Formats: sequence, C-alpha cells, structure tokens
Amino acid sequence: MGEEAVMRFAVGLKLKSKADHIVVDAEDALIAALKAKTEHPEAQVMYVRRANKRGDARNPPHDLKKSK
Repeated sequence: MGEEAVMRFAVGLKLKSKADHIVVDAEDALIAALKAKTEHPEAQVMYVRRANKRGDARNPPHDLKKSK
C-alpha cells in the first residue's frame, strides 16, 4: 500500500482540572491520541481534531507541565 500522509491534530487534554490542548503530528486521530497520552500519561484525553491554522493561532497550544 501507499505511504500514509502525516497530518497535524489538536488533542485536548485535562490535567488536574485544567484543560488545554497540544498539537501532534500523526497519521490518524487514534495515533495522535496515543502519542499525547504517552507524553502525558496522567492526563485525560478529551478530544482529537484536525489542527487548523486560523483557530489554533487564536488559541495557541500550551505545554502541559509535568508535576512532581
């Protein structure tokens, strides 16, 4: 089969009652959610959507800080 195109996904996460999103490069939404979960295992995945330049420029993603 052919190569999969890599797309950008916004993954919404909730960590300690604070919600935010990060942008992940992945082949599909499931892989994007799994990548986000491996980076932040203590966070809950709330949503996954394709990233868009206009909306994400107004609400830029933040780095979720890992707490000790």
